[in-house]
Amino acid sequence: MIINKFETNEEWLNARKGKITGSRLKDIIVKRGSNKKIGFYKLIAEKIAIPRDEEDAMERGHRLEEVAIKKFQEVSGLKVNSDLVMWVREDNENIALSPDGYEDKKIPTWAIEVKCLASERHLEAYISQEIPKEYEDQALQYFIVNDNLEKLYFTFYDDRIPSKPFFFKVIERKNIQKDIDTYLEYQKNTLAEVEKIIKTLTF
Repeated sequence: MIINKFETNEEWLNARKGKITGSRLKDIIVKRGSNKKIGFYKLIAEKIAIPRDEEDAMERGHRLEEVAIKKFQEVSGLKVNSDLVMWVREDNENIALSPDGYEDKKIPTWAIEVKCLASERHLEAYISQEIPKEYEDQALQYFIVNDNLEKLYFTFYDDRIPSKPFFFKVIERKNIQKDIDTYLEYQKNTLAEVEKIIKTLTF
């Protein structure tokens, strides 16, 4: 065993980067299944990513969204309308979504959702080629609200990963139609229940 001593807390923090320490083991070790935990991707991020600054994550996401959309247009050759709008279902105005970008047509057949995540989350999505579970429902909502939507370009951008700052995953309606139908029915039932309760509480 080697014992390293440090003069400052900053030196100690820098030395921890990219290393499995006692406090990090729970975020790396997998007890059930085979999927990697977020700590695995954080180790990679600390080795290759530009360190994050103090910028608020939400503000950073808004700032980089426009950059990501421009990059998407360059790579895909598609023209994106990024006007601030809300899509609403014709048969139920309480089922809605605000797209990040969409096909510049009266009834868009494709849209784009942009995520500018923490570097470890960005790498997790790239290496696994899967949309993080916490965003799966959001992706479905695009198709639930717009019956004509055929594709969603789920786009990731992180300028702190110079080797792979941008990529996207294509979600197609034909592959998730069963989930779309299930979630639409669930939302309609939920809203009906909400209205029923509201009627009992208002006079």
